[in-house]
Amino acid sequence: MPLHRLSSLTIGVPDVATVAGYYADFGLEQVAPGRFATADGGEQLRLEYAPSRRLLALEIGVDDVEDLERAKRNLDRFGVPTQRAGGSLSAVEPVIGVRATLRVTPHLIQSPIPATPYNGPGRADRPNVRAPGILREGRVRPRKLGHVVIGSTDEEATRGFFTDGLGFKVSDRVPGLAAFMRCSTDHHNVLVNSAPVSFLHHTAWQVDDVDEVGRGASAMLEEHPERHVWGLGRHHVGSNFFWYLKDPAGNFSEYYSDLDEIIDDQLWNPETVEGARGMFNWGPPPPPSFIHPEDLAGLMTGAHSAG
Repeated sequence: MPLHRLSSLTIGVPDVATVAGYYADFGLEQVAPGRFATADGGEQLRLEYAPSRRLLALEIGVDDVEDLERAKRNLDRFGVPTQRAGGSLSAVEPVIGVRATLRVTPHLIQSPIPATPYNGPGRADRPNVRAPGILREGRVRPRKLGHVVIGSTDEEATRGFFTDGLGFKVSDRVPGLAAFMRCSTDHHNVLVNSAPVSFLHHTAWQVDDVDEVGRGASAMLEEHPERHVWGLGRHHVGSNFFWYLKDPAGNFSEYYSDLDEIIDDQLWNPETVEGARGMFNWGPPPPPSFIHPEDLAGLMTGAHSAG
């Protein structure tokens, strides 16, 4: 597909230094004040000051300038202004106010890691040795930025901006509530939820396997149990293992592994998923604060005041 990766995000927070400390603990490498890199994806997170937490911008990799021109024509049809600069095209999504930039960027190529051997009934794939996951030491390091989830007061319009405007593809849907959209072979890179106010729900960061999901979350919670939100579990839509934590500004961040990969669009059948099944296949039920973050009323009040 002409779009090939979610390259980076910029998040606005009231206290950049405190939130930066959280993402350093999370395993991202701070390459400059408020700027973080993953192990494979390079610099993928920027933190900037904002009066309240919000997603300010995201960047998407494309193959060539023809992809920029195609997106410009699509956005022009919707009456969305665009700005062109060299190998990039940017536009502000009208509902949530996030600036999306398409940039001609090389593909992210991740070196394969050895498959973790698992013993099973009648199958000793790991004879005479302990499981590698329990022998690992050191901090968990996310491999790449996987996806971002945003609430929108007009889910249909925001979905249209990403699909009809930028060229994202819909992988699965929860009717009237959410659209899982991709700009790469990952099952989803942007998820838009219907919400009473536009806000950033969470960012998701790929790790090697479920052991790294558990190790990463356990390390984050060891001295800060208040960071826990939801996990360990496995989603139905996307199939990934997950564990959600909360940064000091109130944004959720997710360690994930084993996400569905859509290599051939012709072989993938998008589903319409109903009810709680769309959220998780197994694990503890999501707490109310995951569905409706505790600061949502304050964000709504701030949005109304700004309006």
